[in-house]
Amino acid sequence: MIRVGILGASGYTGFELIRILVNHPGTTLLALSSRGLEGEAVAAHYPAFKGFVDLRFLSPESPVFEEADVVFSALPHGASMQMVSKLLDKGVRVIDLSADFRIKDVSVYEKWYQKHDCPHLLREAVYGLPELYRKEIAGAKLVANPGCYPTSVILAAAPLLQRGLVKSDNIIADSKSGVTGAGRGLSLATHFCEVNEGFGAYKVGGVHRHIPEMEQELSQLAGSDIRITFTPHLVPMSRGILSTLYLTPIEGVSESDVEDAFHEAYDNEPFVRLCEKGRFPTTLQVRGSNFCDIGWKLDPRTGKLIVISAIDNLTRGASGQAVCNMNIMFEFDETMGLTFPPWQP
Repeated sequence: MIRVGILGASGYTGFELIRILVNHPGTTLLALSSRGLEGEAVAAHYPAFKGFVDLRFLSPESPVFEEADVVFSALPHGASMQMVSKLLDKGVRVIDLSADFRIKDVSVYEKWYQKHDCPHLLREAVYGLPELYRKEIAGAKLVANPGCYPTSVILAAAPLLQRGLVKSDNIIADSKSGVTGAGRGLSLATHFCEVNEGFGAYKVGGVHRHIPEMEQELSQLAGSDIRITFTPHLVPMSRGILSTLYLTPIEGVSESDVEDAFHEAYDNEPFVRLCEKGRFPTTLQVRGSNFCDIGWKLDPRTGKLIVISAIDNLTRGASGQAVCNMNIMFEFDETMGLTFPPWQP
């Protein structure tokens, strides 16, 4: 059994990590932190865990975290850096769910986020998308867990860019997310009356912070510099992301070429499910699971290739993927603790 700590355990991703790990046969929860709830019983804050978790929230500075084999950091962007660095110095392996270690170029990170306090760790961190970096994750001390939107976009585009089936310019990603993507903090923008019965775009015009992460990974896959048009939308539902990509195939590329690329890439991947021809993903079919469902259609009228992916933003887009990375790092079966089907309705 490995001992697990979670920093920032009182938020949605922290809740999701606890929910998965209490039933994971290879782990035991050692310590959970919340600066604002220090000393409070976890089950008092989250009654769902009554009978499952008997721990109390600790300060994130508690030395108990240094006794863990692995710590998940679900702290906000900017808050993870120093905590992660100290844990690594103590020999603790870390999976960071913030954006603090996803971007390799410190100048790019600082342009989109803030000053980076530990730039020396950026090259050491492994981007935690198992389908692309499984071998690197296995030996990593620090894994940068991907963002939710980037997970949905990168998995949808990766096989096509790897095979050179689509042009690397004019890639459009149109994504819709549930409200939990904004976190658990109070905000007028996610107030029930502001969200219910509404549907709108936000961060329009190339300003969303997930863009450099997507472009970094897509450029590496394509072997050339890529800029994408990305527009996120907020949907009045609790959880889930549906991403629709519009790509231009290279001349002569057929639907069977696209099909072959997706099947070659994902047929042996436990957490990617390819839709049958003529069917497309929905968020309901992945809700609460670690699956990414993908479907596609070549539009002969416009010559565009449309690829649609669906994930649960809290599970595959955050905590489930983080647990999958932990499984790889500690030589568990990759699916351990994650083999539950989606929730319906």
